[in-house]
Amino acid sequence: MLSKEKLARINELARKGKTSGLSKEEAREQSSLRSEYLAAFRSQMLDTLTHTTIIDPQGNDVTPEKIKQRKKRNLH
Repeated sequence: MLSKEKLARINELARKGKTSGLSKEEAREQSSLRSEYLAAFRSQMLDTLTHTTIIDPQGNDVTPEKIKQRKKRNLH
């Protein structure tokens, strides 16, 4: 995940954007930080899903095939 400093900067830029607006340089920085945040979030979410098994009420493994295949690739 992103550092606390980067998250604080994202929030700071968002607040400033709502109140007084951002300069072009600040807008680029905000875009870059948001992209970095989303990439980290997606990676973390994918890792979480890869390590998840879904069991139905009858006790059967109903994990989607894509996740099962990803688990197998990560083991090798």
